[in-house]
Amino acid sequence: MAYQDAITALADPTRRVIIDKLRTGPLPVGAIADGMGVSRPAVSQHLKVLSDAGLLSVTPTGNRRVYAIAPEGVDELRRYLDTLWDDALAAFARAAEEKAKGKST
Repeated sequence: MAYQDAITALADPTRRVIIDKLRTGPLPVGAIADGMGVSRPAVSQHLKVLSDAGLLSVTPTGNRRVYAIAPEGVDELRRYLDTLWDDALAAFARAAEEKAKGKST
C-alpha cells in the first residue's frame, strides 16, 4: 500500500464516514451501513476500496466479514503527513530566521 492509495481512498466523503465509524472498533458491514444513507452494496464497494488501499483489515467471522482500521496502513499515511509537517515547520523556521536577520541589520 502506498500513501497515495490511502489519500485517494479517503478523498471520498462516504469513505471518511466509514473510517470514523470504525474508530471505535471493528464492525460488520451491516453495522457500518446503518444510518449511512447509502445501500449496503455501496458500503461494501467503499469497504473494498479502503481495504485495497491498505486502510482496513477484513476478518471473516462465520458468514459475515468484520472490518477494522489497519494500523500499518494508517501508519504509512501518517509518516507521509509527518514529512509534510516537518517540511512546513522547516520552511517557517527559515522564514523566521530571514525576517529576524532583516530586522537586526
